[in-house]
Amino acid sequence: MNKFESIVTKTSRVLDTIAGWGIVLTMILVISNIFLRSILNSPIQGIYEYVGFITAVVIAFGLAWCAIQKAHIAIEFIVEKFPQKLQHVIDICTGSLVTLFLLFSSYQVVRHGLKVMASGEVSATSQMQFYPFIFMVALGLLLLSLAELMNVLKGVMRK
Repeated sequence: MNKFESIVTKTSRVLDTIAGWGIVLTMILVISNIFLRSILNSPIQGIYEYVGFITAVVIAFGLAWCAIQKAHIAIEFIVEKFPQKLQHVIDICTGSLVTLFLLFSSYQVVRHGLKVMASGEVSATSQMQFYPFIFMVALGLLLLSLAELMNVLKGVMRK
């Protein structure tokens, strides 16, 4: 478990750092576009696409670290009224379901990315292939599923 936890945690931190730099890049792009549009009357073509792609990656890459830090919103107002052991069982069951759902979602996103890659589909304005961004979102979902699995395994061992 320690090796698995270490790999998932370190990878999540790296992707979260990349997500942070993605936010910085988005800010630079938007500010540059504002200046270029107002001063030179020449905006960056495809800026909305670039910002959209980067934002998708930022969100996907930040999810796993957020889950490891237990920083996601948890609505527990019903479950907290149950006995401690039942709460524990519910946590393990919901965590297992979330893990399976995220694994399935990641798989489906990869399948979609492969279809987009095979079709050669590109973005409308910048003509940029966007399948790499789809695969990055799939990676983020996969890592989130591993983080959830790690939390489930910790819960099972804690029992």
